[in-house]
Amino acid sequence: MSSQLERPRETRETFVYEIRLDGRLDTGWSDWFAGMRVTLDDAGDTILTGPIDQSGLHGILRRVRDLGLPLISVARIEPAPGPMPDRPGPDPDTREDPIK
Repeated sequence: MSSQLERPRETRETFVYEIRLDGRLDTGWSDWFAGMRVTLDDAGDTILTGPIDQSGLHGILRRVRDLGLPLISVARIEPAPGPMPDRPGPDPDTREDPIK
């Protein structure tokens, strides 16, 4: 058994994710969540949807944790169309916090 970890695919690959949270956030939170679309469903859940790479996904999940919102699910919906730019927009860890 090799002691090296093999990566099956490029970690900068972008996919469209749907992140479902228990609780209501208004659409003004989109910028704080790296531009992901913020929608609400009839059950009172917030749904974040948008293209993001693995690094960005982990940043979004840290923000969800920091808000204290219960995470219901994370689902990869589909590959994002087109190639991933070198920098897919602002880093979710460096954005201004709208809670302040």
